Amino acid sequence: MSILVDEKSRIIIQGITGRDATTMSKEMIQYGANVVGGVTPGKEGLEVHGIPVYDCVKDAAEENNANASVVSVPPAFAKDAILEALGNGIRVILDLTERIPRRDVLEAVEVAAGQGAYMIGPNSGGIISPGKTRLGYLGGNEVHKTFSRGPIGILSRSGGMTTEIANLLTIEGLGQSTAISIGGDPITGMTYIDYLRLFERDPETEGVILYGEAGGMKEEAAAEFLKNGGFTKPVVAFFGGKFVDDMPGKRFGHASVIVQGDSGSIKHKTKVLREAGVNVAQTYSEIAPLMKKLLKN
Repeated sequence: MSILVDEKSRIIIQGITGRDATTMSKEMIQYGANVVGGVTPGKEGLEVHGIPVYDCVKDAAEENNANASVVSVPPAFAKDAILEALGNGIRVILDLTERIPRRDVLEAVEVAAGQGAYMIGPNSGGIISPGKTRLGYLGGNEVHKTFSRGPIGILSRSGGMTTEIANLLTIEGLGQSTAISIGGDPITGMTYIDYLRLFERDPETEGVILYGEAGGMKEEAAAEFLKNGGFTKPVVAFFGGKFVDDMPGKRFGHASVIVQGDSGSIKHKTKVLREAGVNVAQTYSEIAPLMKKLLKN
C-alpha cells in the first residue's frame, strides 16, 4: 500500500502549458503516473505530451474522473487554482507554488480541511509512491535509480532532501512506501502530524524518516504528537542547516527557515524529539543504520 496516491490516482495538472509543468508532466507520464488531463484557461483543445488541455478544472475532472491535482501556477493565481480543484471534488491537491501570500494559503487550507481533502504544500517538490505513481518533480530524470519500493516513509520540508534521503535508503537496501516533500513555506496544508497518522494506518510502512529544518514549530508539534503515543512505528529524524542556529534573524533557503532566539532552533527541535523517543541522527550517514537497527528491535 501507500498513502494519498497510488497507481489508481487519476491526475490533472493545473498550469500544464507552463514551461516547468510541461517538463514535469512528461517525467510523470514516463514514470507511469496516470495523468488524465491538464488545465490552462484559454488553451482548451491543445495537447501536452498527449494529455488533453481544458479551460477549467470542472471539465477536466468530470470528463476524466480525476481525483488528484498538481497545481503549478504563479503565486497570485494559486489560491484560486486550489479552490477550483476543491470545488470540483478533487481530494488530493499537490501545490508546487512557492511564496503564495499567507492569507491566500490560510483560506485554501481552511477550505481543504472543511472538505476533508488533502492539501500537500505549498512549495512542495512532490509526492511519490515508488513503482506506483509520482506527482511533482521528485527524483528528476534519475527517479528510477533514486527511489525504490519498500517499507520506509519519508517526510521532508525540502524537496531536494526528500530525493537525497530516498537515494541514501535505496543504496542501503531500504525501499520507500511513500516519500513526501511536505512544503518549505511557513504555512502548509498538511503537517507532519497529518502524514504520521496516515503512515500509522498504512500496513506497508514500517518506519519513517523525518527531515527537518530550522524555523517554525512543525517539528515541535510532531514531537508532542509522538510523545503522546500518536505513532507507534520507529522514527529517525535528521536536520539540515545546523549552522542557522548561530545566525539568528536571518533566513536561509525556504521562507520558513528563520530562527528567533531558541524558538525554532535545531537545538531545541532535537531536544524535544529526543524527549519524545525519536532517534535523531547527527550525520547524514547515520540515518539508514539507525533505521535498520530500529526495525530489528
